[in-house]
Amino acid sequence: MKSILAPGHLRKVHHIALNVKDMQASRHFYGKILGLHELTGKQVPATLVELVAEGKVANFVTPDGVILDLFWTPDLNPPHPDPEQSFTRAYHLAFDIDPRLFETALAVLEENKVAIAHGPVTRPTGKGVYFYDPDGFMIEIRCDPQPELKVPSANY
Repeated sequence: MKSILAPGHLRKVHHIALNVKDMQASRHFYGKILGLHELTGKQVPATLVELVAEGKVANFVTPDGVILDLFWTPDLNPPHPDPEQSFTRAYHLAFDIDPRLFETALAVLEENKVAIAHGPVTRPTGKGVYFYDPDGFMIEIRCDPQPELKVPSANY
């Protein structure tokens, strides 16, 4: 019998790496529009300091500690931009947001003229909206369903 990793051995997503065609546009998108913290100075992993200094890599971190590494690839061919023409919806990066901020996120995307590819949609698992980063990779902002408000019954 082959060995397998037991449930719990893989603790969390450590990092996500994306190739990007336009580093400046991608840094603006992930840092300024989506609000992720860009690692700079001593925050940059020692193994990437030189590449960051050369503008070939940028690192961001989510509030829960997942690292997003952007690697400059000037000859990148992005996926097909039409989600109906390919399986791009199966290849996407999803960010979770507090349900109370979902509409705010939609407004930020609209204000920054980020074209919505699909949604917003409401499912039993929550709400989601799909859009593209500057290199044509699909991004999702999603939230869990809001808990139903329980109105106390009046005892008259």
